[in-house]
Amino acid sequence: MSPRAGSAGPHTLAFVESPVQLLNVLEWAHAHALGTKVGDAPGRGVAIPAQGGPRSGAGRSVANGPGASEAEGTAPGGSGGPSLRRAAGEGLTLVVLSPTDPMTRGQLRRMAELARDEGYEVRWEEARGGATAPFRTIGGLTRMLRRARRVVMGDPFSRYVQLLLTITRARELVVVDDGTATMEFVAQLARGERLVRWHRKGGRPGARDLVFAPVSASARRRLTPSARRAVEVFSSMPVDETPAGVTVTANDFAWTRARFGPPRLTKGADLVGTSLVETGVVDGERYLEAVRALAAAHGARRYFAHRRESPDKLHRLAVETGLEVVRPDLPLELIARRGPIGRTILSFPSTVVHTLPLALVGMEVRVAVCEIDPAWLTDHASPRAQGFLSGVTGTARDVDRLPSAAEQDRATEQGMAAG
Repeated sequence: MSPRAGSAGPHTLAFVESPVQLLNVLEWAHAHALGTKVGDAPGRGVAIPAQGGPRSGAGRSVANGPGASEAEGTAPGGSGGPSLRRAAGEGLTLVVLSPTDPMTRGQLRRMAELARDEGYEVRWEEARGGATAPFRTIGGLTRMLRRARRVVMGDPFSRYVQLLLTITRARELVVVDDGTATMEFVAQLARGERLVRWHRKGGRPGARDLVFAPVSASARRRLTPSARRAVEVFSSMPVDETPAGVTVTANDFAWTRARFGPPRLTKGADLVGTSLVETGVVDGERYLEAVRALAAAHGARRYFAHRRESPDKLHRLAVETGLEVVRPDLPLELIARRGPIGRTILSFPSTVVHTLPLALVGMEVRVAVCEIDPAWLTDHASPRAQGFLSGVTGTARDVDRLPSAAEQDRATEQGMAAG
């Protein structure tokens, strides 16, 4: 899938809605050599300060209070390494379909600066800024969509992206990693199922789902390879069911490793948060108990919050566990690679149990994952939730698996019975 020179407009148009999606577009471009080294100096000389200083790149600590303001215009950079500039005519344009969440917007702005520093064009769209915003956004992108030879997307489940897919004439479609959602997308595409996020599967379609169903069905057809259209999935996640004709390319975080680090390692453990409470999968009280127990058992000091975790929940967690809660201003893979980072990283089932071992390959860092106990699930959780989360953990490589609370209780009971 090498770019072809000579046509008007960008050859490749990438749509992202989250910082991780943007990171993985940069990884995809690096893996496909969409650039040429022009020197050893950083492109714009913009530097992200090391974590721990007064301008710590780790993010903002919220241990003493909830909430944080959006990091509008905060300039990121790198830790050195060669800058990449696009050769003439290669034409990758990144389109940020901006969400409204302040933390996500802040991370996206910093990632957008990294992309510009690498020589890519970034177009920021206030795609959700009012009732007329979608019409303005789609209208402004239509001409570019129709000219692009390749469209890259980070979230094939996004209604926005699915709508844009009905416009494009691109002969090459690429889905870059969006974590665990990528596993579900590939499996659904292979089975010919409708595209539904795993934590919503099993529930009744709502009125908006029914109205949007024709668009979603059209997007699924376009994402099915044909004689007229090639489809690639670029992922660090395990892909067990590969749809016929789909090219699967491994994401090994080569750009991240080349651009950042190696990190300084600290004693003790860091704990990675999850938004499973916010998505209605895990009960909030049970989650708090699990975090408290993990922190105590492993000597964790910091809690890296997921960008979707609520300020109130994080404030309570900080007060009741004593952990320093940090809201990262970049994806965790970059935070960990820059350091400092704990020699042990604790996580619940999530994308990072697959990505951190790749980003930290060769480092003496232990990544350990704690299973989600079935008792933690809410009454509203999808019937597939437990199996899906267990699959995320079971397929992770180079991680240690920690027993769930139920498994620990059973082991205790067996030990007492044997004694």
